[in-house]
Amino acid sequence: MGLTKTEYFTDKQNAIATMAKALGHPARIAILEYLLKVDTCICGDIVNELPLAQPTISQHLKELKSAGLIKGSIEGTSICYCIDEKGLEKMQNYFATISLKLNKKNNKCC
Repeated sequence: MGLTKTEYFTDKQNAIATMAKALGHPARIAILEYLLKVDTCICGDIVNELPLAQPTISQHLKELKSAGLIKGSIEGTSICYCIDEKGLEKMQNYFATISLKLNKKNNKCC
């Protein structure tokens, strides 16, 4: 596989790309939706909710956390996960900027 050459892009562009990549799997979307529904949870709760094995869910949680879309805190022997509002705010602002620019255009392209 070729090099991604991420050093040629801004930190913001790399961060948005990482978040978008993390959202590129339906299981991760389902995890986010579940976390939104219950507000917080423990990893075992997610395993009961989705038709995936615990190690698979753990890997998806790791990707979402690395991307800054969720956060987790250790509570006893479990990790409690919740939505990282700052991460979602970055995504929201990014798409809001795109929408604003599209609305200002005359839509005469293509």
